[in-house]
Amino acid sequence: MRHFKDISVAHSPDADDIFMYMAIKFGWVDSANLRFSNLALDIQTLNVEALKGTYDATAISFGLYPLIRDNYALLRCAVSFGEGYGPKLVKKKDKILKRNFKVALSGKHTTNALLFRVAYPEARIVYKNFLDIENAVLSGEVDAGVLIHESILTFSEELCVEREIWDIWQEFSGEDLPLPLGGMAVRRSLPITDAIECERVLTKAVKIATEHKPFLSHMLMERNLIRVDKEKLKIYLNLYANDSSVSMNETQLNAVNKLFEIGYKHGFYDELIDARDYLVPTEYNDVRFS
Repeated sequence: MRHFKDISVAHSPDADDIFMYMAIKFGWVDSANLRFSNLALDIQTLNVEALKGTYDATAISFGLYPLIRDNYALLRCAVSFGEGYGPKLVKKKDKILKRNFKVALSGKHTTNALLFRVAYPEARIVYKNFLDIENAVLSGEVDAGVLIHESILTFSEELCVEREIWDIWQEFSGEDLPLPLGGMAVRRSLPITDAIECERVLTKAVKIATEHKPFLSHMLMERNLIRVDKEKLKIYLNLYANDSSVSMNETQLNAVNKLFEIGYKHGFYDELIDARDYLVPTEYNDVRFS
């Protein structure tokens, strides 16, 4: 009888994370020795649980990673980068923001929170579930909020964009690099061979999903797993679940390192690290089994 090792995978409930994982859920990708279970949690909860080391593999904000580097290795797959777009700072159309305006963010360790805090050091921040931010702005509970995930496509006509997080990123990065938003990490306590296999399976799942985007999108819509309509889902997946999501390239790694540099310079991290030093060492199998 075959024995499988159970791997817990945590991801966000937004369309791109669900899309990139579901090839495993639907049985289109399998493993000879690992069995996967999944759980969907908001990004703030994912980051907090990653700090605790709760899940074997987890979606994280890239802005969190230097804080969990000793316990998690970075995966190259299932990544989300903004290419001229990203989270949006929104306010009511008639609102004038003061220097110490009150703002709702989706989590302390998100990439957008890091960049926002660098750009607006005097703002008064409250953290909320990303699904509650739009209403907090509309009700006047906060002066502004940073929208993420599908909310960037569907917010109320009573709101307008004060500033794009992409523009803040361009200002502080000083380079033409994609905006590193979210990625995946795997627990270091797993045997190296299991971590490599985990990355292989997740990478294949993302690749298969992107190659069969219309079919998989239809399946997700049929199962009511998505919060937007068909047209917005297509737009959203083209933004955040595409060929560049399958495995990080050199430009994307440079962008992650630039984010780490910005965070280090502004006191968010105790050490400046290079993302390449924290990737799963896939070359191990080449050496071991050569």
